[in-house]
Amino acid sequence: MPESHIIPWADASWTHDPADITVDGDHLLVTAVEGSDAWRHTAYGFVHDTEHALLAPLAVGEAMDVSFRAPWNGQFDQAGVFVRRDGEHWIKAGVEFADDHLGLGAVVTDRRSDWSVGYVDDWLGSEITVRVSRWQDAMIVRARADDGDWRLVRVAPFDGEAAASAGPFLAGPTRAGLVVRFTRWTMSAADAELH
Repeated sequence: MPESHIIPWADASWTHDPADITVDGDHLLVTAVEGSDAWRHTAYGFVHDTEHALLAPLAVGEAMDVSFRAPWNGQFDQAGVFVRRDGEHWIKAGVEFADDHLGLGAVVTDRRSDWSVGYVDDWLGSEITVRVSRWQDAMIVRARADDGDWRLVRVAPFDGEAAASAGPFLAGPTRAGLVVRFTRWTMSAADAELH
């Protein structure tokens, strides 16, 4: 992966304030508000726009990595990277605990949301890193557990002419008390190749 530099937690702003934020050395511990989530229309018929995302600008040719840990024991607990163009165009990518499984996937929203997910139960207890690389016409999502191999999660269309921001996110749709420990947030050059 290309050389990276750390993004300070204070150099960004939240889409929606979490219930609590604590700085622990270099780490950021964030508690989700019960009922927080991000989704638009598809299959469920509702719009949720209450996620907690800490966002900084992301330009074409740049990538962001977010590393984190969480207990993963509440239905739909989720964390990862959020990329936002506006309220109807965004991507959330990372892990979500649902039906007693940890799923790795992405929700890509262009007025309506879609969802792709696959089980990664062997990642429970690991430090997870999600990486988004912005190309001229796409967002490339990769992830890994601890120091394992990078896994391609999604190649999604994304308007290269639009301003966008990205960064760590979490949501607790069904419960209070989800605490995610974000351990690292970095920026680097975007991945040059898919394979």
